[in-house]
Amino acid sequence: MSSAPSPDQLAQWNRELRDHSPLDIVRWASAQAAGRAVVSTNFRPYEAVLLHLATQAQPDLPVLWVDHGYNRPATYRHAEALRAQLQLNVHAFLPRLTAAHRDAIHGPVPGPDDEVALKEFSRVMKLEPFQRGMRELAPTVWLTALRREQSETRAGLDLVAWDANFSTLKVSPLFYWDDAQLEAYLREHNLPNELDYFDPAKADAKRECGLHATWGGQVLSDPVASTP
Repeated sequence: MSSAPSPDQLAQWNRELRDHSPLDIVRWASAQAAGRAVVSTNFRPYEAVLLHLATQAQPDLPVLWVDHGYNRPATYRHAEALRAQLQLNVHAFLPRLTAAHRDAIHGPVPGPDDEVALKEFSRVMKLEPFQRGMRELAPTVWLTALRREQSETRAGLDLVAWDANFSTLKVSPLFYWDDAQLEAYLREHNLPNELDYFDPAKADAKRECGLHATWGGQVLSDPVASTP
């Protein structure tokens, strides 16, 4: 898909897909992509569900992972276990600074009370490598694990949306699922979960890191701010 669909087209797709299964939605998204879909992950809790669904529809689907270097050991072990179990086609993108280099120059990861510093951390350690990954993989459809119940911001989204930050059709097959449904899926398919996950770019569970927020696109489009 080379251009943004109209609001009416998005509304129609969301009506039509509302009651379809997540696997049906993934297959629909794959068909729209004409071979140019990606699925993103940070290997957070329950994302094994989306990765399993994605590989059911397309076993070699590119998996875009920004490894910012601040994951806990359990998350790295979980990522490797899922990579082996699902034969994931992982494309890892790293920041231009290592975590150790960044901490030595700028100090510890900012806390939730310093929004300016958190946005800069997000830009350098997460948004810039993600943008690089999207440019290299050049998807027309982006599968995400966004869910309505995750935050107030995400509650205002839908299954299918146009993402202006990365000029792709963003599809979230699990948007209307809750934790109980995800738990049941993990049990049914013998998939591991990762509950020790922490995203330093968010600092708390309700904050957006910028990938799915307008400010993320603004930061990435600023030629001064975007210089590593």
